Amino acid sequence: MSRLVGPVVPPGTWGRQVQPVLSSGPRMLRPWTTQDASPLAEAYGDLDIRQWHSRSMTLQEAGEWIQSKGESWRQESAADWAVEVDGLIVGRVGFRWLSLDEGCAEIAYWTHPRAGGQGHAVNAVGMLTEWATCAGLHRIELHHAVANAASCRVAQACGYRVEGTAVSALLHTDGWHDMHLHGSVAP
Repeated sequence: MSRLVGPVVPPGTWGRQVQPVLSSGPRMLRPWTTQDASPLAEAYGDLDIRQWHSRSMTLQEAGEWIQSKGESWRQESAADWAVEVDGLIVGRVGFRWLSLDEGCAEIAYWTHPRAGGQGHAVNAVGMLTEWATCAGLHRIELHHAVANAASCRVAQACGYRVEGTAVSALLHTDGWHDMHLHGSVAP
C-alpha cells in the first residue's frame, strides 16, 4: 500500500547525528552517561518520582536504562536528556516515544527532589520543545495524571494546552488514574 504523504521528518535525520547538548543560562540538557547511574537511581528513590513514573530503579537498572537510551536515539524511537545545573543532575526530560515519520512525540520529565520548585522542569520542557519543533516535529503531547497538579502547572507554563482527559487510563501503584492530555503544535 502506498502512502499519500511523505514522512514529516525523513528517517535518519536525528539518529545519524550525535544527540545534541542544549543549554540555556546555567541549565544544560545533555545525553545520559554511565557516570549518571548513581544520581539516576537516587532520584528514583523519591516517592513522587516513583508514584508518577510507576517504577523504582536500582543502580544496575539505572546503568541498563542509560545504555538503552543511546540505542533509542539511534533508532529514533525515543530520546532522553539529563537536566544538569552546575555539574549536578537536577532532572530528566525526553520523549517517551517518538515518530519522526508522523512528526510527533510524547514528552516526559521529572525533577530531582533536591532541586524541586526552582523552575528546572519548565525550563527543560521549554528548551526541548523549542529544539524539537525547530528540528521538525509538528506535535508534542504531554500526558500526566490529573492528580499530579505540579505537572499540570509545568505543561501550562510551557504553552501546552489541555486537550482532554482520558478516564482511568494509566495504572499507578495506588490504582488507575485519569490522565490529562496536553498538546503543543508547531507554529
